[in-house]
Amino acid sequence: MELNHKYKRNKSNKPSGYEQVLEFLEKLEHPLKPEIEEVRRIILNSNDQISEHIKWNAPSFCVNNQDRITFNFHGKEGFRLVFHCGSKKTDYADKAPLIQDDSGLLEWSAGDRAILTFTSTSDVEDKKGKLNEVVLKWIAVTKDI
Repeated sequence: MELNHKYKRNKSNKPSGYEQVLEFLEKLEHPLKPEIEEVRRIILNSNDQISEHIKWNAPSFCVNNQDRITFNFHGKEGFRLVFHCGSKKTDYADKAPLIQDDSGLLEWSAGDRAILTFTSTSDVEDKKGKLNEVVLKWIAVTKDI
């Protein structure tokens, strides 16, 4: 099977972001690993502009080579997705949230940063449809920031 360009190794023969994530997930020990893999699939399938790599010791999803959504496995209560505009504070941080979150899934820590928490298999199932909507909105609004 021919791999999409975002999955191929680069010229230095360094593992691609996709390969980095596969290796990371293979070694990951987490009680919700299947749920993490399901959330990853949802994000990757939501938009063909999304690529992935490892950032902050977790899979991170990018658009235009800019990190936009990153897993966070810290804490004992499941896992989180951090919706952000990179590691530096933006002009949007002190303003209203970048997107209208009709889903009610996001917890805003700044105008340009929100967190979505998953605590169980059923929680992932319950949020699956709305997650796709939130990802699409976030990518649309942040892709050029």
